[in-house]
Amino acid sequence: MSIFNTAPMTATKTLRVLAHLLSYPDAELRAHLPELRTALRDERALTFSRLAELDALMERLSDRGQPRRALEIEAEYVELFDRGRGTALHLFEHVHGDSRDRGPAMVDLCQTYEAAGLFLAPGELPDHLTVVLQYASTQPPAQARAFLGEIAHILQVIFSALLRRDSAHACVLAALLDLAGEKAQAVAVPPEPALDESWAEPMAFDGCSTQGQARPGQPQPIQIVRAHGHQTARQAAPTVPGASA
Repeated sequence: MSIFNTAPMTATKTLRVLAHLLSYPDAELRAHLPELRTALRDERALTFSRLAELDALMERLSDRGQPRRALEIEAEYVELFDRGRGTALHLFEHVHGDSRDRGPAMVDLCQTYEAAGLFLAPGELPDHLTVVLQYASTQPPAQARAFLGEIAHILQVIFSALLRRDSAHACVLAALLDLAGEKAQAVAVPPEPALDESWAEPMAFDGCSTQGQARPGQPQPIQIVRAHGHQTARQAAPTVPGASA
């Protein structure tokens, strides 16, 4: 007997709670954790074991009235979701990366939301998982389940990346896969450097990765370009308004 429901059930509140649990854990969110816990148990869209995991996460997110603890919770969130692409909550990061296809995909998703009467708040991006879940929560059960099924492969990747980092937030992705009718299981996720490391600039005097330069002690290619009209470097430099000569 499968532990997953064969027929879609209403999960409107559950999807919204899961969206909140993936959002930045500020003071407002922490203050509403008891209400989120109650909403999950009232709707009964998840198994008792999954609810227990989510309870443990909410307990972890609780600052217990300790300001220093609150800062640690927020710093852990930033480290987890804002550093490294494997755990990124922007779904198109996992599909399109930085390619040109990402822009049109964003537009299409915005149009999907607007057709449902939903509009993004200032600063929101349509592919962020919290926004996607808010949209899914407005759909009828069958459509919501099908929608989650369409992004299940991305949810599996994020789930696996969270498992690799021993994050308690992995249970949120597992709950979403449950609602999609999929089994949460680890998939291969290639190792990756953190964003700060991948964007780091080379050390001074240590060469760089751009073509035409090499490390000290290595042959240095020289490129000679004829100056039009024999301009000097100063004459050829562009004028910057407000800059002194």
